[in-house]
Amino acid sequence: MNIGLIDVDGHNWPNLALMKLSAFHKQCGDTVDWWNGLETYDRVYKSKVFTFTPDIETIIRADEVIEGGTGYNLTSALPPEVESICPDYGLYDHSDTAYGFLTRGCPRCCKFCCVWRKEGKQSRKVADLPDFWQGQKAIKLLDPNLLAAPDGDDLLKQVANSDAWIDFTQGLDVRLMDEYRAALLKRCKVKMLHFAWDNPREDLTAQFQRTKEWLGFDRRKMTVYMLTNFNSTHAEDLYRVEALKRLGFDPYVMIYDKQNAPQTTRHLARWVNNKRIFRVVNDFEDYNAKKGSGTWKRH
Repeated sequence: MNIGLIDVDGHNWPNLALMKLSAFHKQCGDTVDWWNGLETYDRVYKSKVFTFTPDIETIIRADEVIEGGTGYNLTSALPPEVESICPDYGLYDHSDTAYGFLTRGCPRCCKFCCVWRKEGKQSRKVADLPDFWQGQKAIKLLDPNLLAAPDGDDLLKQVANSDAWIDFTQGLDVRLMDEYRAALLKRCKVKMLHFAWDNPREDLTAQFQRTKEWLGFDRRKMTVYMLTNFNSTHAEDLYRVEALKRLGFDPYVMIYDKQNAPQTTRHLARWVNNKRIFRVVNDFEDYNAKKGSGTWKRH
């Protein structure tokens, strides 16, 4: 078969589903390449992760076109024999980095997140590290809530023993941290650990304080994703920013529905996420008042 692949979102981040489909079809002896509008194919796969990404409108010359990914619907899934295969890293020329899920699902059921609807309300193991890691220097883990899985500690041991650079891309659940898990994370080679504080009505300052003490890292190795413009007020957003900064973490503001977010929230994100400004301007009101003037009060 002649197989064509379309990464609808673009090539800024490797599409894991397409890498697995490529590996599977090559294993079957099929010809696999990126879709070319001038070519005719037996089958074309279109994969889209984000709902806001515009679809491909060009005519696709193929006997069969298969669409999949969260950007299309929450029910599509790869066949088991494809899901379990090691990805084709040559598709994106990312030979030095491995991508994959050790677990799927999340018990938190956050209203803004589709993971629990798509993958289930329980975190469960779906792979061991060698299933998608072939000795690459870096590993990007895509798990939604690794620490919530019953096998989470064993999986952390596998990660720690890899001696590769680890990126927990979706963040770690600080509510599930303990001293033992902190010790395992300290064995991992990480440039940055990612946590999250999305619910403004859940005060996690005590958990972050303990995690800081267990890890012994400073803000240069600990980022906290912070959701705004979903169910929080500006005062609640500012409280989380200031609390995280005081505790020694580096907050990062994530804006829900950014196009329709209020100006104050967009200013807050620019202040917090531009670390050169965030280190110089200690007070958001100073930044907000001087926004656009090119001058800020230094402390």
